[in-house]
Amino acid sequence: MMPEEKPFYRRIRSFVRREGRLTKGQQRALEELWPRFGVDFTPQLLDLDDLFGRQAPRILEIGFGNGGALAQLAQQHPENDYFGIEVHRPGVGNLLLHVEQDQLSNVRVSQHDAVEVLEQQIPDNSLDALYLLFPDPWHKKKHHKRRIVQSAFVEMVRARLKSGGVFHMATDWEDYAEHMQEVMREFPGFDNTAGEGKFSPRPDYRPQTKFEQRGQKLGHGVWDLIYRKKG
Repeated sequence: MMPEEKPFYRRIRSFVRREGRLTKGQQRALEELWPRFGVDFTPQLLDLDDLFGRQAPRILEIGFGNGGALAQLAQQHPENDYFGIEVHRPGVGNLLLHVEQDQLSNVRVSQHDAVEVLEQQIPDNSLDALYLLFPDPWHKKKHHKRRIVQSAFVEMVRARLKSGGVFHMATDWEDYAEHMQEVMREFPGFDNTAGEGKFSPRPDYRPQTKFEQRGQKLGHGVWDLIYRKKG
């Protein structure tokens, strides 16, 4: 008699790998700079002090795109450490080029599924802030289940943030902003820094991307949501 097989559950991913072509510079950066600034995925917790070689405020960004905004943050705030996660190799290569050009020592990069990195590599109570800026909106209703901002994800973020840590989301899709607010209402462990049911103005620390600037010229809105973990 064959043993009973356990059902296989595949987690719904919030991203699709759209692998663009690497430039020669991006390819070189991945080959030469990854050993120093890249973080390979392994299912074990990281020692962030050891990873960065110091103790400092730690900020993690999920989905940094081409890396320009994250590099700008790291350059403007050398007192902070920045851990960026992006699944697309051209963006990772581009950020590494910025790291080299601007001589940034406070950036580390992961090219892996952000949920798995958070779940298995980032210790509890270790982050001062987590940025989720312009995630894939999955705007068709049948795809809303793919949106990364869901209850289980927010609970994971809450666990990884220190007391008083900030969870900052931004989107240029109004219905996704409303979805984010609805999900966050379920968590009494967070305070909306703008007040219940309100959106925040763009803080000075969040650089405007070229994509965002182009959208605003076309009349597109942008919604920032900033929540603080209660002590």
